[in-house]
Amino acid sequence: MLFTPYRLGNLTTENRIVMPPMTRSRAGDGGVATDLMAEYYRQRASAGLIISEGTQISQQGQGYAWTPGIYTREQVAGWRKVTDAVHGAGGIMFAQLWHVGRVSHTSLQPGNAAPVSSSALVAEGVKVFIDVEGKGPAGGAGEMVQHSAPRALTIPEIHGIVADYAQAARNALDAGFDGVELHGANGYLINQFIDSQANARTDEYGGSLHNRLRFLKEVAQAVTDVVGKDRIGVRLAPLTTLQGAVDDTPEATYLAAAHALGKIGVAYIHIAEADWEDAPVMPPAFKEALREVYPGTLIYSGNYNKARAEEALAKGWADLIGFGRSFIGNPDLPYRLRHDLPLNPGNRANYFGGGAAGYTDYPEYAATAASAAA
Repeated sequence: MLFTPYRLGNLTTENRIVMPPMTRSRAGDGGVATDLMAEYYRQRASAGLIISEGTQISQQGQGYAWTPGIYTREQVAGWRKVTDAVHGAGGIMFAQLWHVGRVSHTSLQPGNAAPVSSSALVAEGVKVFIDVEGKGPAGGAGEMVQHSAPRALTIPEIHGIVADYAQAARNALDAGFDGVELHGANGYLINQFIDSQANARTDEYGGSLHNRLRFLKEVAQAVTDVVGKDRIGVRLAPLTTLQGAVDDTPEATYLAAAHALGKIGVAYIHIAEADWEDAPVMPPAFKEALREVYPGTLIYSGNYNKARAEEALAKGWADLIGFGRSFIGNPDLPYRLRHDLPLNPGNRANYFGGGAAGYTDYPEYAATAASAAA
């Protein structure tokens, strides 16, 4: 099933393999996507669906050095080069719209202001990546530092961020993306409203589960109104505790979130499963319950290999599977998976920042085989 086409809204994917969003910190000045980024994504266009790296909807939404944005004219033009390259190679690409909330640093914020969140809560030990030399990704040096203490958003500011998401969605269409994905996972802003231990509000955006889901629903509806139901997905991480976002009743919370997104009619939900050593396993019963409450497409990502992917598709838990880090070292990953070929390891030293090394210089299998034969 992994290599069969799939109908996603008004699009048909060539296979059921997804390249999920992965931060690589290669954007140029002003958060503009570069020619190098266009080549990186073009190389991987044989994925059934590419979802871009997290792309901030505003400067306030940035949490790491050298990540791209989609809120200026120059950023839209940069992304247009990327989508043109992907489409020229026969690929389909969505933009992941991102606001990190508290997971930021004052050096990245407008006017060196404090980051914002649902609540003025610090996630101790949660670090962000900052530029310590100001030379950019190719020649500069980055450092991981504790995120800065946030302040709680006011209700008018929350409404303003909802509008920022809607504008970013318009910009994504102008940039040639086929759709957008809302980053509601991994402890970022939407997640900071959803998870009970990250939200200490006592107004209509906090307290009860109904209130904690309000921001997610408002953003999803505003973006759906811009792009249409067939062009929006939402990424959720029910059991991960990344960036200090923890929920007391995750199964109940995320089944309610999935039900709400189903009522809005978003095209897919992208589940990020925990993928670190000794991570909590997402029970099959939970996956089956998600399928019951949500009628759209389900994508799962998180340390999948070919066998696990085929199992998830065969059992009906998932419709599409994201392979994440395997795509870093293997631009031709679908070909390698189909033919059970060995995979290149990714060079971890070049995951964040830098130039072409460890980014666009991984060989396709055909080139490797030809070199070995010679």
